[in-house]
Amino acid sequence: MNETAPEYSVPGLEKGLDILEVLSAEAGGLTQSQLADAVGKTVSQVFRVLATLERRGFIARDRQSGLYLLSTRMFDLAHRHPPLRGLIQLAIGPMRELADTLAQSCNLSVIDEDRVRILAQAESPADFGYRVRVGATFPIESTASGAVLLSGAPTDLRERFAGVDTAGIAERGYLSRPDAMQAGVTDVVVAIRDTVGVTIAALTIPYIATSYSETALAVVIESALDTAQAIEVKLKGIPS
Repeated sequence: MNETAPEYSVPGLEKGLDILEVLSAEAGGLTQSQLADAVGKTVSQVFRVLATLERRGFIARDRQSGLYLLSTRMFDLAHRHPPLRGLIQLAIGPMRELADTLAQSCNLSVIDEDRVRILAQAESPADFGYRVRVGATFPIESTASGAVLLSGAPTDLRERFAGVDTAGIAERGYLSRPDAMQAGVTDVVVAIRDTVGVTIAALTIPYIATSYSETALAVVIESALDTAQAIEVKLKGIPS
């Protein structure tokens, strides 16, 4: 027996995992023959694996182009389990404190494939506020959250969205600008970074600058930065 080979190898499972890994790096999708080449197999060897992955909802196939792409199934599974579940659990306490202090709603988002997805929200205790549905997705290229998430993202992801203006965000750690879709709302978005400085999530306050707000924008920005830092401390396991 080859001592370097896995003792308990499941070839079909390995092919499926290889395909998922390849597709995770290809935003535009791949054909069946391209996938076969990428994993070093023949088209007939990957056919049943692709059919199973598609039937189980892990990948999707465009009927016109024949391209296979990752679905959101992987995200859905990760959302139930660490690290995303852990991120939500650690962030929700500071987020609730922030919402209560400012009387403004706030939400937590990440990049999911080519969209910004809302993971969690803490609603304003005030009678009036702006809320976003948990699970909702928005374009990266036209949202303040997307710009902040891209500003500290890995190089390959930034290159895919080279047209998004992220100038100065990484240095400041936040972005404040009028919401592109909702008049009277200013998006205050702060980066949440991991131990090596990669932005893994964005904390967003859709700040309503009306008579309902008793807190100045500058204070909102400072409070959001403090909350993001508190979340980062929790994520890094640093005693508070």
